[in-house]
Amino acid sequence: MLRFAPSPTRDMHIGDLRVAIINYLAAKQRNEPFLVRMNDTDKDQVIEGKDTEIMQILGKFAIIHDQVYHQSEHLRMHQTLAIRLLEEGKAFICTCTPEQIEAEKKEAEKNNLPYCYSGHCLELDSDSYTKLKESGEPFVIRIKKPQEDIAFTDILKGDITFTSDEVDSFVILNQDATPTADFASACDDMLSGITLVIDEEAHLLQTARQLHVKQMLGYAEETHYAHLSPVVNKEGKLLSAENEGSLKTLFEEGFVPDAIINYLLLLETPNAPKEIFYFPEALEWFKLEEIPRSAVTFDMEKLRLINREHLKMMDDKRLSGLFGFADADIGKLAKVYLEEVSTVKELEDKVKPIFAPKPFEGALEEPMRIIQQVLIDAPMFATFDELKSYVIKETELDEKALEKPLRVLLTGAEDSVPLSNIYPYIKSYLLEVIS
Repeated sequence: MLRFAPSPTRDMHIGDLRVAIINYLAAKQRNEPFLVRMNDTDKDQVIEGKDTEIMQILGKFAIIHDQVYHQSEHLRMHQTLAIRLLEEGKAFICTCTPEQIEAEKKEAEKNNLPYCYSGHCLELDSDSYTKLKESGEPFVIRIKKPQEDIAFTDILKGDITFTSDEVDSFVILNQDATPTADFASACDDMLSGITLVIDEEAHLLQTARQLHVKQMLGYAEETHYAHLSPVVNKEGKLLSAENEGSLKTLFEEGFVPDAIINYLLLLETPNAPKEIFYFPEALEWFKLEEIPRSAVTFDMEKLRLINREHLKMMDDKRLSGLFGFADADIGKLAKVYLEEVSTVKELEDKVKPIFAPKPFEGALEEPMRIIQQVLIDAPMFATFDELKSYVIKETELDEKALEKPLRVLLTGAEDSVPLSNIYPYIKSYLLEVIS
């Protein structure tokens, strides 16, 4: 069983999608179920509707789950397991105030030392739990820090070790009796039987803490780990929803899901057998073990090139649907412009003016009116050359004088690809185009 565990507290970004894609591919290759778990333990930060948005995004990318649930559904189980650790002497009550903890952190920082919980409350056991609950005094439950280092082997990073102090006596149950993210994730991975955890490199410490929780709870099943190096922009900054990594922005700019997945998998597979492909093809050759160990750079220009190729490969009728049509000819019309542009938004800027009211103004107004009237009364011509010859004859405009007003009348722009390339796909819409 593999899982993708997004947090419905923010927008999904490229890094999140990358984790989802690789987990999904690995699950398919291993013939194991794939689940989506919404990590919604931090209720104050959860954004209403964000979970639905995440599922819709996964659907756009054809990442199909076998199961989906919210961590909050397991609240009682998380609480039960935390109390069990308390009763077994593997966890303790902590009544330290946030101000005390903050003071300890500042003292450690002042001495250039990593923060480690002082252990003030180590003697507060399950008896203290009952008394404190009755008194109403606020407290949290902390797991006792490991006696030895926490070590594990990562498929991509090799042997990883965290010291006892790095793992620390971290909180597992908050003052409001909700679990912390690390504790809830460890419990849920156990309950779901997760066999392989693929996550970002930034979560290595969280993995060590979750391993500690599993060990304290006596979980014996083996779990494998793979932590992905970060995706950064050309300036070396981590991609996020606030910069180039925003999926919402990529959609708005007109990048299609097939192209985004294609590009992300190219980043992970430098020796891919082909540059342009569809997601299912990667099942044949993608290898988790061959993912680069160092940071990968997100190149927007490369994504644009791949997006252009996927738009070229898209079914003509389907492509026309992006502009409100259901006509293969309009899809072919859009593809005429793919020598100039690379995204759906840029295509819209070319295609939509063709069907929008034209600017009859300035020096072009009079010849445009004359040409318009001739075309309203004209028969349909198979080729643009036939149309042009007819208009020249009827208007008595020479070819040079005809060119610009006819172009604006047909495309809404003074410069564009040759009209002879456009006309075959708009001739059946001609009266609509010139209106």
